[in-house]
Amino acid sequence: MILADKIMNLRKKNGWSQEELAEKMQVSRQAVSKWESAQTVPDLEKILMLSSLFGVTTDYLLKDEMENEEFTMEAEHSSIRRITLTQANEFLEWRKHAASRIAAASFLCIFSVIPLLLLGSLSEATGNRFSENLAGGIGLTALLAIVAVAVAIFTFCGFKNAPYEFIDKEPFETEYGVTGMVKERQKAYRSTYIKYNVIGTCLSVVSPIPLFIGSIMEDDFFASVMLAIMMFIAGIGVVFFVIAGVRWASMQKLLKEGDYTLRNKERIRVRETVSTIYWLSATVVFLTWSFLTADWGTTWMVWPIAGILFAIVMCFMNYFEGKDK
Repeated sequence: MILADKIMNLRKKNGWSQEELAEKMQVSRQAVSKWESAQTVPDLEKILMLSSLFGVTTDYLLKDEMENEEFTMEAEHSSIRRITLTQANEFLEWRKHAASRIAAASFLCIFSVIPLLLLGSLSEATGNRFSENLAGGIGLTALLAIVAVAVAIFTFCGFKNAPYEFIDKEPFETEYGVTGMVKERQKAYRSTYIKYNVIGTCLSVVSPIPLFIGSIMEDDFFASVMLAIMMFIAGIGVVFFVIAGVRWASMQKLLKEGDYTLRNKERIRVRETVSTIYWLSATVVFLTWSFLTADWGTTWMVWPIAGILFAIVMCFMNYFEGKDK
């Protein structure tokens, strides 16, 4: 087997296109094409790079009589995982199902406040017929029960995703056929991804309308109902964002595109840590303020304010990341 065939076979086995191999070798795609068609031969420096990149010996590359791959000692003891076509399909199918579950749990977290909000307003509207303590007790019980269900869903998804955590945390390679399969699925899903993001954006934009209507009427209970409707609509918008985002991200992870290139993985881990601390802090502020004042009709403002501030925090992070780059 000649060098040209060996380069082509090794490239395909790794699931790389000519463009991807060219990028790794710091040459043009045309140069790779000429190597594989035996029009030109890589120089010694490129032979050594190919040997290191594919994890095979230079003897295997240069000796036509060697048909079977001869791996280097480094490759034989390499800890880098390789994702097969079957594993990639299983991962994408699981993330497809997980997207719906994560979206449902996210919606429940938003919805959990609504019973407490409505029962508190109902207590004020009915006077002594429905005591404030009873309303608060039932509402708080409902909130905790709904949040518990959401946490259970998140925990279940976390356990089910454990076998694939290395995709986020460790370097990996894909076997032949994986990149092509994922790109086909990404192409097929693109229109749905765009549609879901458009729907989510529209719902987020129109969600404050019920609150504006409620503020016009001089009825506290009606205003609370409108606030609940606003939160419900916003929650539905989040569902569309989450479903689209989780599925699209799963494909980008396998392709190492967008935010999931090797360079950006560390940045994502930092962002996830900042986001977790930020929203946990916002939750603590909301619950502390709410329980101390019992003014649930006012404390809900923590969430839109937190959302605006979070966007500002992310903008600052983008600025400093770009500056470092």
